[in-house]
Amino acid sequence: MTELTQLLREVQQGEAGARDALFAAAYSGLQQLARARLRQGGRSTLLDTRSLVHESYLRCVQSGSLRAEDRRAFFAYASQVMRSVIVSAARERAAEKRGGGQRPVTLSEQISDQVPDSEQDILRVHEALESLEQVDARLAQVVQMRYFGGYSEQEIADTLDVTERTVQRLWLKARLMLQAAME
Repeated sequence: MTELTQLLREVQQGEAGARDALFAAAYSGLQQLARARLRQGGRSTLLDTRSLVHESYLRCVQSGSLRAEDRRAFFAYASQVMRSVIVSAARERAAEKRGGGQRPVTLSEQISDQVPDSEQDILRVHEALESLEQVDARLAQVVQMRYFGGYSEQEIADTLDVTERTVQRLWLKARLMLQAAME
């Protein structure tokens, strides 16, 4: 049994200090995960790796529920929390850019519509993923693990107890559905 798995069991049993010890032991892995998340679309949120890891930790502590049984499940959960942090930061930044409820004044509507808005892109992906989850939870799980969790196809196959080829088919189908939802 790995150290993380043991610490996860201690957290489940409610042992004092186990949650802090778990995050201390997983800190370098969480930093790698955060770097990957920020590279894959969270760059415009003004979050850096450290702040994403720390904000994710705070959300985990505040939620009070950590239902991961092993290392893989823990990092999948951490990936979901990081996604949530990135989406929240994108929403906050988008609200600030739009004057926080103030009516924006632009010189030309055409110009403002043509400027790419990466916060909006993050929110569009998030909304499309939520729609996909309602249609097919397994496809959404594959996207979550692949895109937000940084898992390889083999790791996803092992976690879902399917073949790697099945994961490839699910990933292709999910990408097509997300693309259609975003258009």
